[in-house]
Formats: sequence, C-alpha cells, structure tokens
Amino acid sequence: MDYLEYYKLSEHPFSNVVDSRFYYNSQQQSEALTKLKYAIDTRKGLAVVIGNIGAGKTTLARKMLEELDEEHYEAALLVIIHSSVSSEWLFKKFAIQLGVRNLSDNKVELLSEIYKRLHEINETGKRAVVLMDEVQMLNSREIMEEFRGLLNMEMPEGKMVNFIFFGLPDLEQVLSLDEPLKQRVAIRIRLTAYSEESTKDYITHRLRVAGCNDPVFTDKAISLIFKYSNGTPRLINTICDNALLEGFLFKKTVIDDSIIKTVAIDLGLES
Repeated sequence: MDYLEYYKLSEHPFSNVVDSRFYYNSQQQSEALTKLKYAIDTRKGLAVVIGNIGAGKTTLARKMLEELDEEHYEAALLVIIHSSVSSEWLFKKFAIQLGVRNLSDNKVELLSEIYKRLHEINETGKRAVVLMDEVQMLNSREIMEEFRGLLNMEMPEGKMVNFIFFGLPDLEQVLSLDEPLKQRVAIRIRLTAYSEESTKDYITHRLRVAGCNDPVFTDKAISLIFKYSNGTPRLINTICDNALLEGFLFKKTVIDDSIIKTVAIDLGLES
C-alpha cells in the first residue's frame, strides 16, 4: 500500500509534471488567458508573461496552446533549454514549427520561406502563434533584433505572426537589449503568488481531480503550507506531496500542522 490507496486517491494529486487535467483556473489565470487570446485575435504581435520560479508560467503556456484550436490557429510551443541558442537555430525551429517545407541553411533564404509560410497561414484565415517558454535565456541583442524583424512582417489586419514570451523577471532586462522591441510589447502580464484562500482552493481542486473529496488537510495545515510556499504553486505541490507521504507513514487520517512543520524542516523551508 502507498499513500494513494490510503487516502483513496486515483493518482498523485501534487506532481510537478504539467498535466492539463489538474489545471487550476484561478481568477489570475483566467484573466491572463483572456488577455493573451485578445492579443492573438487582434494580431498585436507580442505579449509577455513574467513570473517567478514555480509561479505557473509553463502550465499557463500549455493551457494557452490547448485553447488554440487547429481550425483557427497555427500554433506551436517552443521551450528554450539552454542559453547558447543562435539566431540560425531559432529561425530553423520557427520554420519547422510553422510547417516550412524548404529548410535552407542560408538565413536570408530561410526568412523568405518563413514569410511565404506566414502568408499562406494568414491567407487561410488562421492566425500564426508561437509561444516561447524560458525566453530570459535568450540573453542576446542580436536575437532580440531578429524578433523585431519578424514582427515587422505585417498585413492590413495586423502582424503576420504573434509571439507570446514566457519568462522569469530577468526577461525584462533581455527585452531591454532592444528598446524598439520592448516598445512593441502589446500585453504584459505578471503572475503573482496565490493568496492563502487561493492556496486552499488549489489544494482542494487537485485532490478532487485525483478522486478525493474529503478534507485531507486541516485549515491550520493549509495556513502553514501557504506560509512555507509563499503561495508558489510548485512549492505547494512539493510540500503537499511530501505531507501525504509523511501522513501515510505515520498512519494519519488527516494532515495537520505538525506534519507540515516536519515536512518544512526536511525540505529546508523552516527558515
């Protein structure tokens, strides 16, 4: 037996793997999606989502991608995994994601093919959307200038391609590398930490999705989870997962504040 069976859960409710089934549509997330959809539908060109580590940027990016149905949008999600990305690599990734068939190694020719493909997409009535996660890693003036060049591709209705950048607060400094690009940001969203009430709703929501409608965590426990996590979703998940394991090991039917204190010490969060 593990804690799933003990607490009558069908699956782990607090995994930090992004799973849209566990998406918590808080007021903040709902408003962010509405603003991003507006930016895309009105062809604004560039929207930016900024948040601290674990604030839910990647989750929001995946949810946004799901919301863009293939009938009306040609959408792709690109995750930057290292800082040594060249503009050539980036352009090729864009081209592949957008369905460009002739992938030239010559940047000028590749740009021409991207332009043609964007024109094709827009001719069908669709909107081209590229969502990019961890953009703060692209700490390059050259790349920021390249983005500005892509945003110069326009038609009477607006921009031919819409970018949505997701990143840490450092993204502000990266955008500042090219002031004209920074001025092109049409929508700027800042994800903030959850309140204590939202933290409780978030925990309840994830337990419910995992098949449990019982109040597993006491109110005092949730208050401490909020305190130790500062309302950061990723940390909430980590604390709750460890607390359920601890509760199972000590055969506790509910998770109280003493268990949260123990978990906080184990995770180095007590200070």
